[in-house]
Parts: sequence; C-alpha cells; structure tokens
Amino acid sequence: MNRVIIAITGATGAIYGIRLLQVLRQLENVETHLIISSAGALNLQHELGIKRASVHALADVSYDDHDLGAAIASGAFATRGMIIAPCSMKTLAAVAHGYSSNLIARAADVTLKERRRLVMVPRETPLNLIHIRNMATITETGGIIFPPLPAFYGKPKSFEQIIDETTGRILDVFGVATTGLYEPWNGIQASRDLQSD
Repeated sequence: MNRVIIAITGATGAIYGIRLLQVLRQLENVETHLIISSAGALNLQHELGIKRASVHALADVSYDDHDLGAAIASGAFATRGMIIAPCSMKTLAAVAHGYSSNLIARAADVTLKERRRLVMVPRETPLNLIHIRNMATITETGGIIFPPLPAFYGKPKSFEQIIDETTGRILDVFGVATTGLYEPWNGIQASRDLQSD
C-alpha cells in the first residue's frame, strides 16, 4: 500500500489540497493520511464553504495537527512522501528551520530525514528574501518547491482545468498515474512544421 500524507495549511488555495484528496481517493493502491491546520480549516470554510469533517471524509486517516504522537510523526511509519498544499509561509519557515511544533512540520521533517519525497505548494506573492531563502533551504535538503503556476500552453477553458493541471503535475512527481487530468506538453506544432521544411 502506498501511503501519502496530505497537509492543508492556512495559505490561500485550499482547493489544491481538496483536489489531491479527491484524485487519490479514486486510486485503489493509495492510502491518504490528512492533517489540516487551524488556519487551513478557516480557509476551507472561507474559500470553499467546506467544514473540516467533510474534508476528513475524503482521507483514509486524519490527524489533529497537535497530535505529535501520531504514526506519521515517526520515520518508522513508512510512507511514499508528503504533499503540503497549500503551504503557508509559516509552515515553510517551520520546516526549513526544523521547528517541529505541530504535526505538519514534524511529518515534513520526518519525510526529509527519511529521504522521502516532500512537495510543498507555496501560495504567496510577492516573495520576500526570507521566503526565497527558506525555499532554497527546503530544496537543498531534498524537498521540492512546487508553486501552483498555471501553464497556459494547454489553453485551459475553466478554473477546474487549471486546478487539475497543477494537481496532475504534483502527482506526477510521485509517479502516480493521473490519466486525463491534463494534457502534457508535446511541443508546438508550428515548430515541428518549420523543422520539416
């Protein structure tokens, strides 16, 4: 069984965490472990009108963010990795500096120390130098910074397509097949036509 930890923090973009859970729920061989911070729960209600309990229902296992005795707080509990989507600058800073004061930061710390895949989806703009340095630290320790920047070459026709493109690309990093979520880049037809002249 492939276990994936999903964390939803207080940055804007709660839809990314929800969509990841929805897609992973459809796969038979993936078990999701969910943590929602207090600020993340506020954003779920504000942005999507969804209560914490409804999001917990999308996951196989859910944890309280203050439960530092949870299974995912230990490297002995095997997972494929962790996705923090969206990732607040507070959470980014905590992970970058090893400040594991809650379960999200502790699970991310464990993911890094066990050399598992950690994908952080930061939602902040503009960025200051502190943010950039924290992102560099995460990258240097093996994590992946994955800002949810839409790719317009696919000519998305809806908000949902933009969300699905990012969701699919995040899951691609984990090697999770997400056929149909988005069209991968295959080059521009015009450039191939020029090469054939």
